[in-house]
Amino acid sequence: MGGTWTSFHFASAPRNRTDHAHRSNLMPEKMPVLFFGHGSPMNLVLDNGFTRTLSYWGKRLPRPEAILLISAHWLSRGTLVSSTATPATIYDFYGFPNELYTLTYPAPGAPDLAKTVAGLITGTTVGIDPERGLDHGAWSVLRHLYPAADIPVCQLSLDYDFNDAQPKPLQHHYDLARELAALRRQGVLIIGSGNMVHNLGRIDWDTDAAPFAWAIDIDQRMKQCLESGDHRELIEYQTLGTNARLAVPTLDHYLPMIYTIGLQETGETLTFTYEGIQNGSIAMRCFQIG
Repeated sequence: MGGTWTSFHFASAPRNRTDHAHRSNLMPEKMPVLFFGHGSPMNLVLDNGFTRTLSYWGKRLPRPEAILLISAHWLSRGTLVSSTATPATIYDFYGFPNELYTLTYPAPGAPDLAKTVAGLITGTTVGIDPERGLDHGAWSVLRHLYPAADIPVCQLSLDYDFNDAQPKPLQHHYDLARELAALRRQGVLIIGSGNMVHNLGRIDWDTDAAPFAWAIDIDQRMKQCLESGDHRELIEYQTLGTNARLAVPTLDHYLPMIYTIGLQETGETLTFTYEGIQNGSIAMRCFQIG
Protein backbone atom coordinates (compact mmCIF):
# COMPACT_ATOMS: atom_id res chain seq x y z
CA MET A 1 0.00 0.00 0.00
CA GLY A 2 2.98 2.32 0.44
CA GLY A 3 3.63 4.92 3.12
CA THR A 4 5.08 4.50 6.60
CA TRP A 5 4.19 5.58 10.09
CA THR A 6 6.79 8.35 10.00
CA SER A 7 6.23 9.67 6.49
CA PHE A 8 4.66 12.89 7.73
CA HIS A 9 4.16 14.78 10.96
CA PHE A 10 0.83 15.90 12.40
CA ALA A 11 0.52 18.83 14.78
CA SER A 12 -1.88 16.94 16.99
CA ALA A 13 -2.42 17.36 20.71
CA PRO A 14 0.67 16.29 22.71
CA ARG A 15 0.74 12.79 24.15
CA ASN A 16 2.44 11.73 27.33
CA ARG A 17 5.98 10.39 26.95
CA THR A 18 5.12 6.78 27.72
CA ASP A 19 2.34 6.69 25.14
CA HIS A 20 4.53 8.30 22.49
CA ALA A 21 7.41 5.89 23.10
CA HIS A 22 5.09 2.91 22.90
CA ARG A 23 3.36 4.11 19.74
CA SER A 24 6.58 5.07 17.96
CA ASN A 25 7.67 1.40 17.81
CA LEU A 26 4.40 0.19 16.33
CA MET A 27 2.66 0.53 13.02
CA PRO A 28 -0.80 1.96 13.73
CA GLU A 29 -3.83 -0.18 13.15
CA LYS A 30 -5.54 0.36 9.82
CA MET A 31 -8.15 3.06 10.31
CA PRO A 32 -11.74 2.51 9.22
CA VAL A 33 -13.43 4.65 6.58
CA LEU A 34 -16.69 6.44 7.40
CA PHE A 35 -19.62 7.80 5.46
CA PHE A 36 -22.13 10.21 6.98
CA GLY A 37 -25.46 11.25 5.59
CA HIS A 38 -25.25 14.69 7.20
CA GLY A 39 -28.67 16.15 6.32
CA SER A 40 -29.87 19.56 7.42
CA PRO A 41 -27.65 22.07 9.26
CA MET A 42 -30.29 21.87 12.00
CA ASN A 43 -28.61 18.64 13.06
CA LEU A 44 -25.94 20.88 14.57
CA VAL A 45 -28.26 21.64 17.46
CA LEU A 46 -30.89 18.89 17.40
CA ASP A 47 -30.82 16.06 19.91
CA ASN A 48 -32.08 13.16 17.84
CA GLY A 49 -31.20 9.60 16.92
CA PHE A 50 -28.72 10.72 14.28
CA THR A 51 -26.75 13.13 16.48
CA ARG A 52 -26.76 10.73 19.41
CA THR A 53 -25.40 8.01 17.14
CA LEU A 54 -22.54 10.28 16.05
CA SER A 55 -21.61 10.99 19.67
CA TYR A 56 -21.74 7.29 20.57
CA TRP A 57 -19.74 6.34 17.48
CA GLY A 58 -16.99 8.87 18.15
CA LYS A 59 -16.32 7.42 21.60
CA ARG A 60 -15.74 3.96 20.13
CA LEU A 61 -13.57 4.71 17.13
CA PRO A 62 -9.78 4.39 17.35
CA ARG A 63 -8.35 7.85 17.83
CA PRO A 64 -6.91 9.14 14.54
CA GLU A 65 -3.74 11.15 14.09
CA ALA A 66 -5.62 13.30 11.58
CA ILE A 67 -8.80 13.38 9.52
CA LEU A 68 -9.20 13.74 5.76
CA LEU A 69 -12.76 14.73 4.96
CA ILE A 70 -14.52 14.74 1.58
CA SER A 71 -17.63 16.89 1.79
CA ALA A 72 -20.51 17.53 -0.60
CA HIS A 73 -20.02 21.25 0.05
CA TRP A 74 -16.58 21.84 -1.42
CA LEU A 75 -16.98 21.77 -5.19
CA SER A 76 -14.15 23.03 -7.35
CA ARG A 77 -12.76 23.05 -10.85
CA GLY A 78 -9.99 20.52 -10.45
CA THR A 79 -9.08 18.70 -7.25
CA LEU A 80 -7.83 20.70 -4.27
CA VAL A 81 -6.74 19.89 -0.74
CA SER A 82 -6.88 22.39 2.13
CA SER A 83 -3.65 23.19 3.95
CA THR A 84 -4.42 26.01 6.37
CA ALA A 85 -3.08 25.47 9.89
CA THR A 86 -6.14 27.13 11.47
CA PRO A 87 -9.23 26.40 9.35
CA ALA A 88 -12.12 28.80 9.81
CA THR A 89 -15.66 27.60 10.45
CA ILE A 90 -17.61 28.21 7.21
CA TYR A 91 -21.34 29.03 7.51
CA ASP A 92 -22.35 27.94 4.03
CA PHE A 93 -26.07 27.71 4.77
CA TYR A 94 -28.77 30.35 4.79
CA GLY A 95 -32.06 31.11 6.52
CA PHE A 96 -31.47 29.06 9.65
CA PRO A 97 -31.79 30.15 13.31
CA ASN A 98 -29.18 32.63 14.50
CA GLU A 99 -27.91 30.10 17.05
CA LEU A 100 -26.26 28.09 14.28
CA TYR A 101 -24.12 31.05 13.20
CA THR A 102 -22.61 31.42 16.68
CA LEU A 103 -21.24 27.86 16.74
CA THR A 104 -17.61 27.14 15.86
CA TYR A 105 -15.42 24.10 15.37
CA PRO A 106 -11.85 25.30 16.05
CA ALA A 107 -9.97 22.13 15.07
CA PRO A 108 -6.37 22.54 13.93
CA GLY A 109 -5.57 22.05 10.27
CA ALA A 110 -3.28 19.37 8.85
CA PRO A 111 -0.94 21.04 6.32
CA ASP A 112 1.53 18.13 6.34
CA LEU A 113 -1.27 15.69 5.55
CA ALA A 114 -2.39 17.99 2.72
CA LYS A 115 1.06 17.74 1.14
CA THR A 116 1.02 13.96 1.53
CA VAL A 117 -2.40 13.71 -0.11
CA ALA A 118 -1.25 15.83 -3.04
CA GLY A 119 1.76 13.56 -3.46
CA LEU A 120 -0.20 10.31 -3.26
CA ILE A 121 -2.65 11.16 -6.03
CA THR A 122 -1.23 10.55 -9.49
CA GLY A 123 -4.44 10.25 -11.51
CA THR A 124 -4.89 14.01 -11.58
CA THR A 125 -3.05 17.16 -10.51
CA VAL A 126 -3.96 18.22 -6.97
CA GLY A 127 -3.77 21.88 -6.02
CA ILE A 128 -3.19 23.06 -2.44
CA ASP A 129 -5.54 25.68 -1.03
CA PRO A 130 -3.88 27.50 1.91
CA GLU A 131 -7.02 29.37 2.98
CA ARG A 132 -9.99 26.98 2.80
CA GLY A 133 -11.84 26.46 6.10
CA LEU A 134 -14.23 23.70 7.17
CA ASP A 135 -17.63 23.74 5.47
CA HIS A 136 -20.76 22.56 7.23
CA GLY A 137 -20.60 19.15 5.57
CA ALA A 138 -17.42 18.68 7.62
CA TRP A 139 -17.88 20.48 10.91
CA SER A 140 -21.56 19.66 11.41
CA VAL A 141 -20.67 15.99 11.84
CA LEU A 142 -17.26 16.43 13.45
CA ARG A 143 -18.81 18.59 16.15
CA HIS A 144 -20.78 15.55 17.36
CA LEU A 145 -18.14 12.93 16.57
CA TYR A 146 -15.16 14.71 18.16
CA PRO A 147 -16.58 17.60 20.21
CA ALA A 148 -13.19 18.55 21.68
CA ALA A 149 -12.07 19.70 18.18
CA ASP A 150 -8.55 18.52 18.95
CA ILE A 151 -7.82 16.32 15.91
CA PRO A 152 -6.18 17.95 12.86
CA VAL A 153 -8.47 18.10 9.82
CA CYS A 154 -8.05 18.86 6.16
CA GLN A 155 -10.51 18.53 3.29
CA LEU A 156 -10.28 17.17 -0.23
CA SER A 157 -12.50 18.96 -2.74
CA LEU A 158 -14.78 17.40 -5.33
CA ASP A 159 -13.74 18.14 -8.90
CA TYR A 160 -17.26 19.06 -9.94
CA ASP A 161 -18.23 22.18 -11.80
CA PHE A 162 -21.96 22.58 -12.47
CA ASN A 163 -21.11 24.47 -15.67
CA ASP A 164 -18.67 21.88 -17.01
CA ALA A 165 -19.95 20.39 -20.27
CA GLN A 166 -17.92 17.23 -19.61
CA PRO A 167 -17.84 16.56 -15.86
CA LYS A 168 -15.55 13.87 -14.51
CA PRO A 169 -17.27 10.44 -14.53
CA LEU A 170 -17.99 8.72 -11.23
CA GLN A 171 -15.32 6.15 -12.04
CA HIS A 172 -12.72 8.94 -11.97
CA HIS A 173 -13.67 9.80 -8.39
CA TYR A 174 -13.76 6.14 -7.35
CA ASP A 175 -10.27 5.54 -8.79
CA LEU A 176 -8.93 8.71 -7.17
CA ALA A 177 -10.16 7.50 -3.77
CA ARG A 178 -8.29 4.23 -4.18
CA GLU A 179 -5.03 6.17 -4.41
CA LEU A 180 -5.58 7.36 -0.83
CA ALA A 181 -5.61 3.87 0.70
CA ALA A 182 -2.10 4.14 2.19
CA LEU A 183 -3.30 6.89 4.54
CA ARG A 184 -5.42 4.39 6.48
CA ARG A 185 -2.21 2.74 7.70
CA GLN A 186 -0.76 6.08 8.75
CA GLY A 187 -3.40 6.88 11.35
CA VAL A 188 -5.62 8.94 9.05
CA LEU A 189 -9.39 8.64 9.35
CA ILE A 190 -11.00 9.28 5.95
CA ILE A 191 -14.61 10.48 6.03
CA GLY A 192 -17.14 11.09 3.28
CA SER A 193 -19.99 13.44 4.17
CA GLY A 194 -22.99 13.85 1.88
CA ASN A 195 -26.32 12.02 1.41
CA MET A 196 -26.97 9.07 -0.86
CA VAL A 197 -30.56 10.25 -1.34
CA HIS A 198 -30.76 14.05 -1.49
CA ASN A 199 -33.52 15.86 -3.36
CA LEU A 200 -34.08 19.41 -2.13
CA GLY A 201 -36.63 20.01 -4.87
CA ARG A 202 -38.99 17.57 -3.15
CA ILE A 203 -38.10 18.39 0.44
CA ASP A 204 -40.61 18.70 3.28
CA TRP A 205 -39.26 21.33 5.67
CA ASP A 206 -40.49 19.33 8.66
CA THR A 207 -37.41 17.34 9.74
CA ASP A 208 -39.62 14.49 10.96
CA ALA A 209 -41.91 14.40 7.91
CA ALA A 210 -42.95 10.98 6.65
CA PRO A 211 -40.47 9.68 4.04
CA PHE A 212 -41.61 9.58 0.44
CA ALA A 213 -42.13 6.06 -0.93
CA TRP A 214 -39.59 6.58 -3.72
CA ALA A 215 -36.96 7.69 -1.17
CA ILE A 216 -37.51 4.59 0.97
CA ASP A 217 -37.34 2.35 -2.08
CA ILE A 218 -34.06 3.67 -3.48
CA ASP A 219 -32.42 3.96 -0.06
CA GLN A 220 -33.09 0.25 0.45
CA ARG A 221 -31.86 -0.61 -3.04
CA MET A 222 -28.62 1.28 -2.44
CA LYS A 223 -28.29 -0.45 0.92
CA GLN A 224 -28.46 -3.80 -0.87
CA CYS A 225 -25.70 -2.71 -3.24
CA LEU A 226 -23.50 -1.74 -0.30
CA GLU A 227 -24.19 -5.01 1.49
CA SER A 228 -23.32 -7.07 -1.58
CA GLY A 229 -20.26 -4.98 -2.42
CA ASP A 230 -21.76 -4.12 -5.81
CA HIS A 231 -19.82 -0.94 -6.43
CA ARG A 232 -20.51 -1.08 -10.16
CA GLU A 233 -24.25 -0.55 -9.65
CA LEU A 234 -23.58 2.38 -7.34
CA ILE A 235 -21.17 3.93 -9.84
CA GLU A 236 -23.75 3.42 -12.61
CA TYR A 237 -26.64 4.45 -10.35
CA GLN A 238 -28.83 5.55 -13.26
CA THR A 239 -29.39 1.86 -14.06
CA LEU A 240 -31.28 1.56 -10.76
CA GLY A 241 -34.26 3.32 -12.35
CA THR A 242 -36.41 6.41 -11.97
CA ASN A 243 -36.14 6.50 -8.18
CA ALA A 244 -32.36 6.68 -8.43
CA ARG A 245 -32.62 9.73 -10.64
CA LEU A 246 -34.95 11.31 -8.08
CA ALA A 247 -32.46 10.48 -5.33
CA VAL A 248 -29.47 11.97 -7.18
CA PRO A 249 -30.66 15.03 -9.11
CA THR A 250 -27.09 16.39 -8.81
CA LEU A 251 -23.91 14.52 -7.91
CA ASP A 252 -22.58 16.75 -5.15
CA HIS A 253 -24.08 14.82 -2.20
CA TYR A 254 -23.63 11.42 -3.83
CA LEU A 255 -19.92 11.71 -4.62
CA PRO A 256 -18.61 11.49 -1.02
CA MET A 257 -20.15 8.01 -0.82
CA ILE A 258 -18.29 7.01 -4.01
CA TYR A 259 -15.00 8.07 -2.38
CA THR A 260 -15.84 6.04 0.70
CA ILE A 261 -16.57 2.78 -1.12
CA GLY A 262 -13.52 3.34 -3.30
CA LEU A 263 -11.47 2.75 -0.15
CA GLN A 264 -13.07 -0.60 0.69
CA GLU A 265 -10.49 -3.37 0.46
CA THR A 266 -11.09 -7.03 -0.34
CA GLY A 267 -12.72 -8.83 2.56
CA GLU A 268 -13.50 -5.68 4.55
CA THR A 269 -16.83 -5.54 6.30
CA LEU A 270 -19.32 -2.71 5.90
CA THR A 271 -21.48 -1.87 8.90
CA PHE A 272 -24.48 0.45 8.89
CA THR A 273 -24.36 2.75 11.89
CA TYR A 274 -27.48 4.81 11.24
CA GLU A 275 -30.37 4.79 8.80
CA GLY A 276 -33.48 6.88 8.40
CA ILE A 277 -34.90 9.64 6.23
CA GLN A 278 -35.28 13.28 7.24
CA ASN A 279 -37.41 15.92 5.54
CA GLY A 280 -39.11 13.28 3.39
CA SER A 281 -36.38 13.18 0.76
CA ILE A 282 -32.98 13.07 2.50
CA ALA A 283 -31.55 9.70 3.49
CA MET A 284 -29.39 9.86 6.61
CA ARG A 285 -27.76 6.48 6.02
CA CYS A 286 -24.30 6.21 7.58
CA PHE A 287 -21.82 3.36 7.45
CA GLN A 288 -18.34 2.26 8.45
CA ILE A 289 -15.90 0.21 6.38
CA GLY A 290 -13.35 -1.80 8.35
